Amino acid sequence: MKSHLEPRTALKESKVQLRLRPTQKEVISRAAQIKQTSLTSFMVEHAFSAAQQVIADQVHFALSPERWEAFCAALDMPPKEIPALRKLLTEQSIFDDNRLDFGHFSDKY
Repeated sequence: MKSHLEPRTALKESKVQLRLRPTQKEVISRAAQIKQTSLTSFMVEHAFSAAQQVIADQVHFALSPERWEAFCAALDMPPKEIPALRKLLTEQSIFDDNRLDFGHFSDKY
């Protein structure tokens, strides 16, 4: 899968070094031979493709029409009441006022 993000003539300015187990290198090298390409080209092409897929999976997702409706309905529902969370967010915290006293630290430091 070729990327259209960079022109093919762009200079390669970055270097990545990898540590592989011998078996990993053998398998990757064999795959590169089967594809009739260099080990470097094979690794760059497939790592780049895998990285694009990981990023796309974080941004795009597909749902059937029924699941899309259920998803939208869930988003439109009022928030679930969680008493412990309401208490946590409405009670005053030690961080809400000047009750913190760091004076005892200044003596030592």
